[in-house]
Amino acid sequence: MNLAQILQPGCVKVPLNGRDRQSVITELVDLLNEKGLLLDKKIVLDAVLMREQTRSTGIGSGIALPHGKCKGVRELVMAIGIAGEPIDFASVDGKPVKIVILLASPVDQTGPHIQALARISRLMLDTKFKENIEKAASANEVYSLLNAKENQ
Repeated sequence: MNLAQILQPGCVKVPLNGRDRQSVITELVDLLNEKGLLLDKKIVLDAVLMREQTRSTGIGSGIALPHGKCKGVRELVMAIGIAGEPIDFASVDGKPVKIVILLASPVDQTGPHIQALARISRLMLDTKFKENIEKAASANEVYSLLNAKENQ
């Protein structure tokens, strides 16, 4: 799976304005909605927040992967936000988050959803790449870094 084929250039925000889990998730869902990628913003937001209540999507190492499956999207969509100040995401390692990558997919597309989560996790194991994403000064820079990494 190539994440550069899922992420649209306008679906990256640097820096995020939110200072807590719910506000940054809302901010990224709003961004997807502004780009016309959602069928129903409320359904998507509710699905992602409900998943977050089940168990934090703060996977450690400064990364959070909030996600949800719902009827509010027609296909897998993705948004990335870089926090100006680290955010408490109740991560498994207890550390705050700088990189927030949100995924939403239709209920009947479990395979692509899981593949995207796995691909993001693998990419973020590359310490240099992760650091470059964290330090990116603009949304365009984040998109370019991801695009270059996925197409090398």
